[in-house]
Amino acid sequence: MKRTWILLVVSVALVGAFYVLREHWGHAAGWLPYLLLLACPLLHLFHGHGGHSGHHSGSQERPQ
Repeated sequence: MKRTWILLVVSVALVGAFYVLREHWGHAAGWLPYLLLLACPLLHLFHGHGGHSGHHSGSQERPQ
């Protein structure tokens, strides 16, 4: 039931975004370079924080 609501909300948001971009492309296209520049730091913040812990999980140090 919850998945149905999520799918419905995402579908309505996509249709709304398509309509707004289609009707106002002249204004929205001017914001694209700024959105790209804003996406760069956000990707650096949220990308790959869990990927570094697996490097040493299988190996154990041998006592010498």
